[in-house]
Amino acid sequence: MSSKRFKKLPENTSSFTAEVIEKLLPHIKKNCTTKFDESVDLSIQINNKQKKGEVNIRTVVNLPGGTGKKVKVAVVCEDAKASDAKAAGADIVGSDDFIEKIKGGEMNFEKLICTPGMMIKLSKLGKVLGPKGLMPNPKLGSVTENLKQAVTDAKSGQAEIRNDKDGNIGVSIGKKSFSDDKLLKNYNAIIETLEKEKSNNTFKGDLIKSAFITSTMGVSYKLKLGKNI
Repeated sequence: MSSKRFKKLPENTSSFTAEVIEKLLPHIKKNCTTKFDESVDLSIQINNKQKKGEVNIRTVVNLPGGTGKKVKVAVVCEDAKASDAKAAGADIVGSDDFIEKIKGGEMNFEKLICTPGMMIKLSKLGKVLGPKGLMPNPKLGSVTENLKQAVTDAKSGQAEIRNDKDGNIGVSIGKKSFSDDKLLKNYNAIIETLEKEKSNNTFKGDLIKSAFITSTMGVSYKLKLGKNI
């Protein structure tokens, strides 16, 4: 049963004509009628079914406007590099002892970064870290010698773009409290990343079938995208 708050929101928005994000942001913010700072989220469906097999996108994008969230970052590295990780702002830094704690189920962090040398040991915990989406990945920049850059990126605002088996991607571009300019910068960074993914893959036709924008407890609106994606 819908709440009184939800019943006051616009109805049948899925039937509305698609609009560019600049026109939709005021409506999205107006619909944020809860007491907390709602997220502004994108829901994208890509054409992942291709003749030469499925296309799977998995990458990260540094959001220029940030995410509005504090991310607890852990680093697994050699003892000699621990000071670099701590100086960059990592919340937890450890080596073999830390790996044992993770093995025992101690995972009080939201992002895990490690050096290539430690990845051999950490890879054995795939069944523990994998299901939670915490396994470091070179493609996502979380397996690296440059710990300072990786920690800084994770802390400053980074979003993962990954489609499920049906081609759906869900990603936040920020909070209701963000200025429109911040939200637009984050949105454009995500679209630019998807454009690069399209050019890196053998794609026929449009990459994106449809895209919608909504807030955590709001209603969704269809997005009008550019012709090159």
